[in-house]
Amino acid sequence: MRFKQDFFEQLTGFYSQVAPLGLSNPHWLAWSHDAASLVGLSTPSESLLQGFAGNQQIEGAAYYAQVYSGHQFGGYTPRLGDGRSIILGEALGPQGAWDVALKGAGPTPYSRQGDGRAVMRSAVREFLVSEALHHLGVPTTRALAVIGSDMPVWRESQETAATTVRLARSHIRFGHFEYFSYSEQGSKTKLKQLLDFTITQHYPQFSCDSGGYIAWFRQVVTDTAELIALWQAIGFAHGVMNTDNMSILGESFDFGPFAFLDTFKEDFVCNHSDTTGRYAFNQQPGIGLWNLQQLAQALAPVIESDDLIDALELYQPALVRAYLEKMGDKLGLPERPLEQVGASDLQLVGGFTQLLEKSQLDYTNGWRKLGALDPSSEHCSLRNDFIDVVGFDHWYQAYRARLGPVEDVESWQKLRDLANPKYILRNYLAQEAIVAVEEGDLQPLQDLFQVLQKPFDEQVDKNHYAKRPPKWGQGLIMSCSS
Repeated sequence: MRFKQDFFEQLTGFYSQVAPLGLSNPHWLAWSHDAASLVGLSTPSESLLQGFAGNQQIEGAAYYAQVYSGHQFGGYTPRLGDGRSIILGEALGPQGAWDVALKGAGPTPYSRQGDGRAVMRSAVREFLVSEALHHLGVPTTRALAVIGSDMPVWRESQETAATTVRLARSHIRFGHFEYFSYSEQGSKTKLKQLLDFTITQHYPQFSCDSGGYIAWFRQVVTDTAELIALWQAIGFAHGVMNTDNMSILGESFDFGPFAFLDTFKEDFVCNHSDTTGRYAFNQQPGIGLWNLQQLAQALAPVIESDDLIDALELYQPALVRAYLEKMGDKLGLPERPLEQVGASDLQLVGGFTQLLEKSQLDYTNGWRKLGALDPSSEHCSLRNDFIDVVGFDHWYQAYRARLGPVEDVESWQKLRDLANPKYILRNYLAQEAIVAVEEGDLQPLQDLFQVLQKPFDEQVDKNHYAKRPPKWGQGLIMSCSS
């Protein structure tokens, strides 16, 4: 790998230089050829294994952990930082530079009495969800590899340490701006320095002046809204949307107790630590705006308040527009101007999800089956799946009226398959793969990863990956250490 070190060289005081602690008996658990190609790598090697495990120096790497703060479950924590992640620098690849980070590489000055380690189950889950979201078309950080070990670590019980090799176009978070706006070490000068760096590196279309600052923030608002619209459309619950877990680039970031919906439940909570349901599935759009409001407050020393308020007003229209566009594709609706479809199409989408919830049906499978029907038929084969048959019939009539005539049903159905995935990362599938890894069998993990790379395709002999969870796997919730 070839590195450049712009963050490390230009933002002194924004990080601490650290050294990773190595892993004993490191071994590859997973490798993404697709992600590896982003930084010019092809196949795993012994030297890469030892380097990513922290057992030997990687040429050109800087090894640092960033400092930031953030609102966690609504309360402000003034100093957080990379507690178990060490950034090597920006690796140069054919599509630009990507931060390479070792997540679980050992303690840093920001570990807050933690050991800085990741356990195998959390490392595997982050690898799978990063790559699954990417192949679903959702902006996300990527995962290049997972490295296992025989090193014992303690959580609720003894487990083994592992490291995820994460790739990100940037590790700058909302919490970075909060830290340098509010901390004693921060100042308007530092805040402006971070803002100028972010714009120069990642938003070169904007200038580093007052006009460019507000144009940049408007873009951040829109990018964040569009990301969360995609989460809602595919049925993804992040689980811990603290401001320190929000990427400034509008990408899915920092995975812990995430879940894809199985049985549809609008207020599903995937994090057992979230006792109030703050980060429930149906709360994510509102939390996205709340987080942007906290970012706006942090930016107030360098951007006029009225401009920040005006930019925040872009959030809801951008969210609705992106959501309706995605859901329109899932339903196969003909395009119409947003002002003509907003309320009626939202009602159509909401009517279907309410029927799914009332009948306790699977979210992903429900949409996939809807896309396989013959919309030219007055009688829908799906109606018998629903408890409220009369309610479904009323909905289906409204749907067909909005849909209009469909002349080429087969082409229409193929387009629906490109919008409605067949395969998602169900928590029970991840758990089965993790148990197999614990028993020394990597094949289930590799098989699951292969399926998730083609989520929209009909894959021969893979239908069991699309089944609803068994009873033990229904509605699984996870802890933050997951």
